[in-house]
Amino acid sequence: MAIPRRAVRPQSYFFVYVLLAIGLILAHGPILKTPYYWDEIGQFIPASLDLFQSGAWIPHSTVPNVHPPAVMAWLAAVWRIVGYSIPATRVAMLLIAALGALAGFLLAIELGRGAPGASAFAAVAFLCVSPLFYAQSMLAQLDMPAMAFTALALLLFVQNRVRLCALVCVALVLVKETGLVAPALFGAWLVVEKRPRAALWFLPPFVALAVWLVALKHATGHWLGNAAFTEYNVWYPLNPIRVAFALLRRLYYLFVGSGHFIGLAALIWAWRRTRLFRDRAWRIVAAFAALHTLAVTLSGGAVLERYLLPVLPALYAAFAIALGALVPRIRLTALVALLASLVAANLINPVYPFPFENNLAYLHFVDLERKAAREVASRPGVVATAFPLSDALRRPEFGYVPAPRHATVIADFKRSSLTALVSRRPDMLVVFNTAWDPLHILDLSPVKSLLENYYGYEPPLPPERIGSVLSMRVARTWRSGGLEMSLLTAAPEPAETAEFCAVPPCAESK
Repeated sequence: MAIPRRAVRPQSYFFVYVLLAIGLILAHGPILKTPYYWDEIGQFIPASLDLFQSGAWIPHSTVPNVHPPAVMAWLAAVWRIVGYSIPATRVAMLLIAALGALAGFLLAIELGRGAPGASAFAAVAFLCVSPLFYAQSMLAQLDMPAMAFTALALLLFVQNRVRLCALVCVALVLVKETGLVAPALFGAWLVVEKRPRAALWFLPPFVALAVWLVALKHATGHWLGNAAFTEYNVWYPLNPIRVAFALLRRLYYLFVGSGHFIGLAALIWAWRRTRLFRDRAWRIVAAFAALHTLAVTLSGGAVLERYLLPVLPALYAAFAIALGALVPRIRLTALVALLASLVAANLINPVYPFPFENNLAYLHFVDLERKAAREVASRPGVVATAFPLSDALRRPEFGYVPAPRHATVIADFKRSSLTALVSRRPDMLVVFNTAWDPLHILDLSPVKSLLENYYGYEPPLPPERIGSVLSMRVARTWRSGGLEMSLLTAAPEPAETAEFCAVPPCAESK
């Protein structure tokens, strides 16, 4: 039985949205006070605070970059109404996530015309419990809002509501610059369909982004905000080896990881045995998914999975519809298995390195940062550490310290980065490693060689080795969720200064 168009009437949209928003806020209730994490600290919260406190659209308390200001403006507006607080930030982002879930639900209904079963409900369930969406839905970053407006734009375009879709695309490109993929595709699609006048409606998103880029160039002298951002996110990813591995990583996440292989198997079966996924709507969605995946593969040096969020509503709709086409016994088993895999992936880390923000592992890292920050705040003296803890210490608004604490910033804990500390040793050094690698994959010779040659990889030194190099001792070590963070302090009576050599291991004099 297919889901009829009248199943969700326009007057019911707000009610469904409220239910989704309440559900997401309650599901995140225990962690709404979580201090900011990584890029929130480095970019998006400082930029939002600049807009909130001084009306600066181009941030000045962090390095400007190409990202448009719509999300920062949203947060500044919310803070203006309810006052600044971390829970207010979290709820503000969850309200946008609820819009994305609603748009994904309605998109699944639209894509599921003629498909058996209430697949849209399974699709929105997959989305809401998926680890990437659940983790990102309360973080003050751009990709989840970009997902919300992308899903809404896709819905409107497949419904042939061109003008409203174009307005949504204007908002989309002002959320994130990579959102330009959607209006570019829609305009080209209409031209191919011999509807050039309708295609003109998708020029305003280009104009809106161009206005932002001109303002950014005028304020910073760089079209993308700063030269380092341009180099890392535009030119660095284009090495053929990096492109190949980035694409493989994207495809793995979309079709294998977190139990997605179950949905992929059902999708292949349904494609071969049924007439599903062959109409205009699915061709549009598939084209967008391919183009967006390619776009974020060719740009963005960090290769973060969160860049794939705009693809997930359509992907989970495809999985749900394909599962609905299976025979009842297999359908229920596969659906429960995929749902359980997604839920488990929130808490169970993969066996290979991954960004902590892909699931709830980032909460453990934040917990370690909070403990280390409190310890540093209680001690006098000079402290050194790397980002993000170095930035977490400098502003109480980030949720870690009661008063600003200056930190000597080092790039990381590699041997080459510690050279500067040899001649001016700090009183304290907070050390952490952000590589989750329980199987020591990064230590395998082929992997290590590949990373060294194409990614400039250099393994960080463990705390004990750093201590011997700087004549410091490990005073405290905190552990949470398999992650560690250590506080090193000046050794009370350094008997002898350890030699710091550029190429390990240091040879002992005989």
